[in-house]
Amino acid sequence: MEDDIESSGRTRGFNREETDADFTAFVAANGGRLIHIAELISGEPHRAADLAQAALEKAYRRWNRIRSDDPMAYVRKILVNQHKTWWSRDRERPGTVPEHVTAHDFAHEHSQRTVVLGALATLTKRERHVVVLRYYADLSEAQTAAELGIAPGTVKSTMHRALMKLRGSEILTLKYSDRES
Repeated sequence: MEDDIESSGRTRGFNREETDADFTAFVAANGGRLIHIAELISGEPHRAADLAQAALEKAYRRWNRIRSDDPMAYVRKILVNQHKTWWSRDRERPGTVPEHVTAHDFAHEHSQRTVVLGALATLTKRERHVVVLRYYADLSEAQTAAELGIAPGTVKSTMHRALMKLRGSEILTLKYSDRES
């Protein structure tokens, strides 16, 4: 496979500096969101940055092809596919939130985030992908179906099953029933 980024410093009609600057701006604007999507999809905060980085590495190689369309959609699709690949390679890996939080991850100080991650961990891989893309990434059913390579009807039925599981989730029920007391 031929990469768009060539060693000569030229990239299919764009110079290397312009491509690097454009990609750097994209990562600066969207990197945090991509890591958060990776965390929600995988249920593994400690692997989310690796997953996002792997997706961005693949996107960089094709940046001149994707930069003019919807690069965020392309990178999200890579992210989901990368997670599927990692998942199939290492089925022993748990899909739960770790019991202890590393000191450098200040986002875990927010209890709702931990609750949401715990609830998402109860879903299957496909259900989690559909929920994250529909509600967090705010994609339509058709866009979600296209990114996951499934039929729109499958998105609907998967979303229905996932929402039923989440509505009956003890994690969410306990967290929000405490609030009412």
